[in-house]
Amino acid sequence: MESKNSNNLFFVCSLIEYIARKTNNTKEYIVKKMSKALIEKIYSLAEVYHSDNIDKVSDEIISECQIKNGNYDIFTKTENENLPSYWDMGRVYQRLIAMCSKDESEYIDKLLEILTSWIIKEFDNYDSSLYYENPSYIYECYREGKIL
Repeated sequence: MESKNSNNLFFVCSLIEYIARKTNNTKEYIVKKMSKALIEKIYSLAEVYHSDNIDKVSDEIISECQIKNGNYDIFTKTENENLPSYWDMGRVYQRLIAMCSKDESEYIDKLLEILTSWIIKEFDNYDSSLYYENPSYIYECYREGKIL
């Protein structure tokens, strides 16, 4: 069974992915617009936010953070018809963040680090299979700074 903090991290990661897709922006842009303080707030209140409609939650964040529509449309760049959902990608990010953290107190700092790193562009290439790889392999790639 996952801890509450691990589940909260999963929600925050999925929400960031959802907002990025909805606004055609990179995860790096979304994270920077949201700020660490807002991400920490959402993380601490994830159980409450999770019970709301994700469209409503994302619209509030988009408005509050003044997130503009971008042109980073990852779906038109792929031939893959079986795309992972924002929940699927949230789980990938959550696992990597947890594996890179010494303990749960590091989750937000690691989230900021990872979602603004090189590996996110690799995940966004849906013609590759990195997002479906074993979490241990993904962790080793991230640790080494390259696809192994």
